[in-house]
Amino acid sequence: MHGFRIVDKLQKIDEDIGRNQLKYHSKRVMVSKEFTFDAAHHLHEYEGKCMNLHGHTYKVIFGISGFVDDRGLVIDFGDVKEIWTNEIKNFLDHKYLNETLPPMNTTAENMVVWIYEKMKDALEREEQHQGARVEFVRLYETPTSYGEARREWMESE
Repeated sequence: MHGFRIVDKLQKIDEDIGRNQLKYHSKRVMVSKEFTFDAAHHLHEYEGKCMNLHGHTYKVIFGISGFVDDRGLVIDFGDVKEIWTNEIKNFLDHKYLNETLPPMNTTAENMVVWIYEKMKDALEREEQHQGARVEFVRLYETPTSYGEARREWMESE
């Protein structure tokens, strides 16, 4: 029978593991964090339901890559949340997107590039995230439909 086990002893830094062991590798790795927001919009030059004012619960997924620091972290998930909250979410959550975003048709394809650019700019401004870069942003308009911006497309085309 397999039972619940309480560990005998919590690992202690400098005693059971050295600080130089916290960084296991020097490879580039990617971490992802996702968020949701609710917003209203409508599309111009479009025949169909979306020409009328309507709303979505959007989901955004960020893929951020970099090299781990001495602790083994690329970027703290809390830092990604802070950038999202302070620099991006305010323009989106419970807003009329046609009013709060720069002039554009508020398609998933346009919005995902704007979100990508906001996260990229924020990461480049913060010195503690040197080397961290946005690899992709995925913006779900519905559970089965999303637009995506990828670093290689943003930088090369």
